[in-house]
Amino acid sequence: MLRAPGGPPGPAYPGPMTDWDLRKLRVLQALDECGTVTAAAERLRMSPSAVSQQLSALAKQLGAPMLEPYGRRVRLTSAARLVLGHAERVFGQLERAEAELAGYLHGEAGEVRVGAFATAIGGLLVPAVGRLRTRAPGLSVRVVEAEAAEAYGLLAAGEVDLALSLAVGPPAAGDPRFVRYPLLSDPLDVALPPGHPLAGSTGLRLADLAAEPWIYGAAGPWREITLGACADAGFVPERAHTASDWPAILAMVAAGLGVALVPRLASAGRGGAAVIRPLPADLPARRVVAAVRTGTEQAPPLRRVLAALEAVAGTVKPG
Repeated sequence: MLRAPGGPPGPAYPGPMTDWDLRKLRVLQALDECGTVTAAAERLRMSPSAVSQQLSALAKQLGAPMLEPYGRRVRLTSAARLVLGHAERVFGQLERAEAELAGYLHGEAGEVRVGAFATAIGGLLVPAVGRLRTRAPGLSVRVVEAEAAEAYGLLAAGEVDLALSLAVGPPAAGDPRFVRYPLLSDPLDVALPPGHPLAGSTGLRLADLAAEPWIYGAAGPWREITLGACADAGFVPERAHTASDWPAILAMVAAGLGVALVPRLASAGRGGAAVIRPLPADLPARRVVAAVRTGTEQAPPLRRVLAALEAVAGTVKPG
């Protein structure tokens, strides 16, 4: 039994409450705002007797009267006002929850963690985040830089929600753990040293560079992509230098140490002294894909981020 300090015993408290009835609290709020049971009943589209029943039930549940006589009318007791003060804060929180849920269901709220390799971050993800800031400012995107193969590991472990990777290499396209979305066929251009005899060629073919020293990685997807493109052109490239960082590759090309295939996302605005030339006869490309865990593909925030990535990819596809 609760007792006011220094006062007589108060009403028995019914014990821990597990079920707060929001409808009864709304009735209490309406009575406070409208002033009479009849006016509250009209607002709530209830009968006056139903309003009285709801308030009586609330008083019984809480173990404290909600109403007291006030002339020819009734008014809220001090206990009722205490309850109503808390209830109104709850109503405000619920309204915010409803608004956030509506935003989530429309892909306008929430957080999406994206694992992506460096050139995809600069060429696809950053522009996509820019679009989302305008169209869905309540949606947060957290970026985690990860090499193409590493991104799938993060995705499988639940450390990211979406991975940007390359179509080559593991896991296989049919891996049931993931749903893949083709985003972009990123053209491969060739980087040549300044003054190279073919630097001014407009009809350059990859086979024209078969005898050149090449710069590419020792392992990983980019090595496979370079070897595959050259194999399609009928030769095996002689690797003179090993590098996988695009600024380093372009710097070595500019210094005359060799030639290299460079994805357009990586070379845009970064060629420096190296001469970047397209290969219209061969049309080599690397394919960038987005992947999510199977079962999450319908989540509205993920769909919104995917839509933004697809829109950006559409602007960088070769024309």
